[in-house]
Amino acid sequence: MYAPKNQMKADARLQEFIKDPSMKRLVKKDILTKIAGVLKLSNLSTNLLTLLAENGRLKNLDTVISTFKTLMAAHRGEVVCEVTTAKALDEATKKELESALKGFLKSNQTLLLTTKVNPELLGGMIVSIGDKYVDMSIASKVKKMTEVISAAV
Repeated sequence: MYAPKNQMKADARLQEFIKDPSMKRLVKKDILTKIAGVLKLSNLSTNLLTLLAENGRLKNLDTVISTFKTLMAAHRGEVVCEVTTAKALDEATKKELESALKGFLKSNQTLLLTTKVNPELLGGMIVSIGDKYVDMSIASKVKKMTEVISAAV
C-alpha cells in the first residue's frame, strides 16, 4: 500500500487521473488494474484500488492509505508523535525531548518522532502524541489573554 501513495505524490498526472470526476468509473478501474500490474502491487492492493474506483471513492485513497499506515504502526507498537516549534530544534534539545516523550510510552512501544517548524507559534511547542494533544505555544497563550481582555471590556 505504500507504493501507490509514493507514486501519487511523485506523478502529477496520476493525481489528476485519480481526482478527475469526469472519467467513467469502469474506465478508471481498467486503467488502475493495468497500473497496479506495472507497479507489481499485491492482489489485495489491486482489489482495493479497483473497488474504490468502481464505487467512485478514489478521492479518498490518500486517507485510506494514511489510516492503514496508522493502524499498522499501532499494530507494531509504534506511537506517532509530532512536535511543532517556532524554530528548529538542535540535536541536543531533540534528544532531550525524545527521552521525555518516551516516558509516556509503554515498554513495548517505540516512538516515531517528527518535528515541524511554524514561526507563527512565537515560542513554546505543540505536541501531539498518540491521541493526546498539548498546545504549549506562546501564540495560544496570547490568544487566550486577548480573549480574556476583550471579554472584560
